[in-house]
Amino acid sequence: MSFSTPMGQLLARQTPLIEEGEWLVGPPLDEGLLAGPKLRVWTLDHLIAARWREQGHEVVEGLEPPQMARALLFWPKTMELGRWWLAQLNHHCTPGSALRIVGEHHGGGKRVPKELESRAMRCVKRDNARRCSLYESATVAGDMPDQWGEFEALGLRLISHPGVFGHGRLDDGTAMLIEALPALAGRVLDAGCGDGVLSAWLAQRGAEVTAVDINHLALEATRRTLAANGLEGEVLASNMLTEVEGRFDAIVSNPAFHQERHLSLDPARQLIEQAKNHLSADGVLYLVANGFLPYMAPLQRQFARVDVVAEDRRYRVYRASRR
Repeated sequence: MSFSTPMGQLLARQTPLIEEGEWLVGPPLDEGLLAGPKLRVWTLDHLIAARWREQGHEVVEGLEPPQMARALLFWPKTMELGRWWLAQLNHHCTPGSALRIVGEHHGGGKRVPKELESRAMRCVKRDNARRCSLYESATVAGDMPDQWGEFEALGLRLISHPGVFGHGRLDDGTAMLIEALPALAGRVLDAGCGDGVLSAWLAQRGAEVTAVDINHLALEATRRTLAANGLEGEVLASNMLTEVEGRFDAIVSNPAFHQERHLSLDPARQLIEQAKNHLSADGVLYLVANGFLPYMAPLQRQFARVDVVAEDRRYRVYRASRR
């Protein structure tokens, strides 16, 4: 069995690989784990949930936790998100429930012992390989801290969370995109909605907004942002446009180009390939990206006309239309 991630490769050294009754919390897409015996998974990522389900595993997707007696937490690259996971497990598991934590050193895994110590949780280092460490601990009684934050931008109240892109600030690329947008009426899709700033800005100006993201924290942030501003919109979990139905007068996006610490153009390329089939005859795609990312050629393959409508040393805003 071949394990495709460093954390999976470290776990492959363990006997047993997965403890009986253990839930995998926030796992990556590791081919060795996916192809192995059926497991139980809790994830906030809609794409990851779909892949685990395809392989026949039991999956709980979203912010509502399953009932767990023991858990294996895959430490995320964002420390605040790791702290959120720990708080969730301590709050929802019976105190003393078995907990293992595996993390990559460059992704914050080295700091796990201090995080456990700060919560009076025991910490035993069980293994170290592939620049990863595996720790053994147990849950303790704990309250669930409110990590949701609020900030203002563009005359809007924006609700944010450490696990959401651009947490606590307006991203410069998104700001450029908004400045370049004309008045958009009718049905508008916000692909990769993050904290909901684009959705709220568009809804405030009369657009009928649908917002999609694979991250359930982002979806909840968008719902809260819309509600905080007295606005309405449909919010859906979707891998770009995979779960989206119907056509739109405009699609707007600041697509992610990182998966963990690796550069990935897949989300943007997937959006570009799918967008044409979800736009009305006169519909338009607006996309902002770092200037070094090679999106012009994929856009020109899918659309009759592609223009750069705004640009600086860092970002570029594309406008693509079917005719």
